[in-house]
Amino acid sequence: MRLLSGKTIFIWLMALMVGLAFLASPAMAAKKPNILLIVSDDTGYGDIGVYGGGEGRGMPTPNLDRMADEGMTFFSFYAQPSCTPGRAAMQTGRIPNRSGMTTVAFQGQGGGLPAAEWTLASVLKTAGYETYFTGKWHLGEADYALPNAQGYDHMKYCLLYHLNAYTYGDPNWFPDMDPKLRAMFDKVTKGALTGDAGQKPKQDWKVNGEYVDTPEKGLVGIPFLDKYVEQAGLEFLEKAAKSDKPFFINVNFMKVHQPNLPAPEFKHKSLSKTKYADSIVELDARIGHLVDKLKALGLDKNTLVFWTTDNGAWQDVYPDAGYTPFRGTKGTVREGGNRVPAIAIMPGKIKAGVRNYDILGGLDFMATFAKLAGIELPSKDREGQPIIFDSHDMTPVLFGTGKSARTTWFYFTENELTPGAVRANNYKAVFNLRGDDGQATGGLAVDTNLGWKGQEKYVATVPQLFDLYQDPQERYDLFMTNWTERTWTMVTFNDAITALMKTYIKYPPRKLQSESYAGPVTLSKYQNFKYIRDSLAKDGFTIPMPTGN
Repeated sequence: MRLLSGKTIFIWLMALMVGLAFLASPAMAAKKPNILLIVSDDTGYGDIGVYGGGEGRGMPTPNLDRMADEGMTFFSFYAQPSCTPGRAAMQTGRIPNRSGMTTVAFQGQGGGLPAAEWTLASVLKTAGYETYFTGKWHLGEADYALPNAQGYDHMKYCLLYHLNAYTYGDPNWFPDMDPKLRAMFDKVTKGALTGDAGQKPKQDWKVNGEYVDTPEKGLVGIPFLDKYVEQAGLEFLEKAAKSDKPFFINVNFMKVHQPNLPAPEFKHKSLSKTKYADSIVELDARIGHLVDKLKALGLDKNTLVFWTTDNGAWQDVYPDAGYTPFRGTKGTVREGGNRVPAIAIMPGKIKAGVRNYDILGGLDFMATFAKLAGIELPSKDREGQPIIFDSHDMTPVLFGTGKSARTTWFYFTENELTPGAVRANNYKAVFNLRGDDGQATGGLAVDTNLGWKGQEKYVATVPQLFDLYQDPQERYDLFMTNWTERTWTMVTFNDAITALMKTYIKYPPRKLQSESYAGPVTLSKYQNFKYIRDSLAKDGFTIPMPTGN
């Protein structure tokens, strides 16, 4: 038997150590899951087949229904009441009044998501993720507020506004507009933007409200926008399949925000032949193309796919609007403005065909994605100041290991510091009712959907109270009109609101990024300002209990 020399033994030991190091390298370790977040616009809770829509409403949704069959469908999933706060909440994991993103400035006014905020992308970047954005942003137009300045490595065909904004300067939509005003809109309204992190974004083409698809001439119409959003998403997935890095891609379709103009190949493809139904069919098809591409590339088994929408159905613009079985519309604290559809799939991780009823929402993406990436959420914002998140980890729900830790949901409209409504378990207290919508709430009451029309009026000094298990449509006020009054529920609501309000002392809300007229500045507002600040700091916040009669 031949003995090895000391030199030979040393060489073998070195080779063994190199081999062990290679096996332990990040490339060979279990790869972090990829994340594909798909967000549509204004999609109604009752539009998709699994929610009672689909073919039964003249708009088949086979791809989203297939996702529901393969994964988890959520029935108590919440957004915010309108586009900007809904998207801000998803991106930041914070209620919108914390970031100041309760609404967005008018086009040409700049501003947007503060640079100090963390986003899904900037947090996932710290875990080594490749990040990508395409489609509707609606979180401001200043350079610091754009996706490529907010943690996204790449943005392609980023669209800054809701669809209506692209019709303002279109003479076919508003022929009576003063030419000087039209010229102003043409000048300030930005089209699709593309750029990598750290780069000045370039405009790919402008957008109008016509059936025109001429990117080579610098103009694309509303009907074709989602074709390019889909195209960008598919291109990214093809590149990602060749990379070892985990990825996070956020695809934001423009449909089905009003005005709905389906792409030509989807005209009259729905059963009902309406523009809205055709647009739902188009949206469903494009989501299906993305999911199919994941499967074709072999990425699906290590990718969490989550689809939802930014807010409830916009009933004010019916019939060019989604359907909701709930009371109210986009822009209100009613369920119709806040409860939204959501579906998640991840083969081998999320069981097929699951129906979930836990209280969850778009706020929870932040904690959930951080958990998947194996990182903790930051304790300080991007400028070094203390920060708080309102996000709960959904992974126990998604992977069947537990229930949601969330038991409450706060509903806000644009200018509220105290929530306009609160859900605690199955009960919901409604405090602030906007737009003269404070009439009696019994089963025979007339319930108009005034949404954003008219001045804010806070009429419910005594709240309305609903049991969302028995009355999800918020028709029967149980506070003092049932066979036994339920004022005792206020203890739970008061505790939840008090805890929320105390956070504003240590973590004050940022300046509103856009301000709208909310009535005159009054003496009472001026005199209350200092009192409220001092009261919050000293005593917190309480809602007095009614004494009964």
